[in-house]
Amino acid sequence: MAQRAMWLISHEPGTLLRGTVRFSRRYPTVEKRAKVFNGATYMPIPEDDPFLKALLFELRLLDDDKDFVESRDSCSHINKTSIYGLPVGGEELWPVVAFQKNGMIYACVPLVEQTLSPRPPLISISGISQGFELLFGIQDFLYSGQKNDTELNTKLSQLPDLLLQACPFGTLLDANLQNSLDSINFASVTHPQKQPAWKAGTYKGKPQVSISITEKVKSMQYDKRDVADTWQVDGAVTCKCDLEGIMPNVTISLSLPTNGSPLQDILVHPCVTSLDSAILTSSSIDAMDDSAFSGPYKFPFTPPLESFNLCYYTSQVPVPPILGFYQMKEEEVQLKIAVNLKLHESVKNNFEFCEAHIPFYNRGPITHVEYKVSFGQLEVFREKSLLIWIIGQKFPKSMEIGLSGTVTFGAKGHEKQPFDQICIGGTAYLKLHFRILDYTLTGCYADQHSVQVFASGKPKISTNRKLISSDYYIWNSKAPAPVTYGSLLLNHPVILFILYLSLQM
Repeated sequence: MAQRAMWLISHEPGTLLRGTVRFSRRYPTVEKRAKVFNGATYMPIPEDDPFLKALLFELRLLDDDKDFVESRDSCSHINKTSIYGLPVGGEELWPVVAFQKNGMIYACVPLVEQTLSPRPPLISISGISQGFELLFGIQDFLYSGQKNDTELNTKLSQLPDLLLQACPFGTLLDANLQNSLDSINFASVTHPQKQPAWKAGTYKGKPQVSISITEKVKSMQYDKRDVADTWQVDGAVTCKCDLEGIMPNVTISLSLPTNGSPLQDILVHPCVTSLDSAILTSSSIDAMDDSAFSGPYKFPFTPPLESFNLCYYTSQVPVPPILGFYQMKEEEVQLKIAVNLKLHESVKNNFEFCEAHIPFYNRGPITHVEYKVSFGQLEVFREKSLLIWIIGQKFPKSMEIGLSGTVTFGAKGHEKQPFDQICIGGTAYLKLHFRILDYTLTGCYADQHSVQVFASGKPKISTNRKLISSDYYIWNSKAPAPVTYGSLLLNHPVILFILYLSLQM
């Protein structure tokens, strides 16, 4: 559990290098251990300049890297962990922990105590969790009470001395750098009670625990026999635990109804102390069957002070919440459109909002619209070549609504009209935006009475959940499916999502 090196980099888009290394530290003793552990797969820590360039490129923070790069942007390299492999000098430096906050990029390279080929599972590399805690501790120290650049520069100048105490020889002892600052004038540093790795201090006040479950549903629908519709649910459980004591323990149980969809691909926060093996092995790659683990999903943990994501998950729900049909037919300067949306009977019919956005790319401004809607109202944004169908908070009792009409366009002017290299001719889509409170598509919920808290005082426990649409597209059924356009589409984020879903289904 040690770090080979760390960097603090300010992102400066207007400069030549687009960034500046404000602080860096290397640990030669740890580097010697890395050379022994990694063997033939060992790669030395690069100098600051090549590391800076490689990291900014990987994070897409260079002005000249907006185009699609297969080694970085392909579906097989989708990053969910803030852990990267940086190509430097023809080799790859891995693992690199990096994230951006407040215009500063925090990065470190943890020690991996084994060979790097094949890559070991991230969960087996203890230095990664320690690296995150170290970087978060530095971030808290730099920006707690910081009002201007002068104070930031002062704190940066204090880092070398503080890290001698907080992280000697690359091994983290205390992520609260303020503790080291308070004791810097003493010959010896004593800690009356050691803080856990995920806490920078203690809480004083009224105890309370808040749990929020957010699910995002993605979908691609074509209404074609030869092209399968795709959809997926991604969930996140966010917690905020205000509890007194050095090491309070909390156990949260996530439950599903009888007909709920099992949670899969579960990733947990490092503060989780133990897990049932069935939770870790539930994967979307495996075929669904009746033997799939369906909970309850118990997460015992020692919470950090700040709000944090307890876990992430995916789920293969049987149907998307809203089934859609969209047709667009071109007749001279007019387009005839027809839309039909149907809310699935199992979905809660109570939206915070629900809208259908119908964009028209590569055309002139809208000059005239004739339409008929069975429910809701239509707004026309002429210069943006956009129709927004405001459905509202509920579908009618029939659960089915329709829109039809004709749209007339003027000639393309010199003003900038919406352009898209994919939506050419009849290739077009409708995008749904909606949010449903107190509901999840999987049925996942956290029962207040099942939350166990081992701390002083009886806490107030609150829970909430919501479903949000994300990349929810319905394509024109009269046009070829977008995936038939081949490699041209690899530069388009919507199509990258299609390919990603095809790998997941």
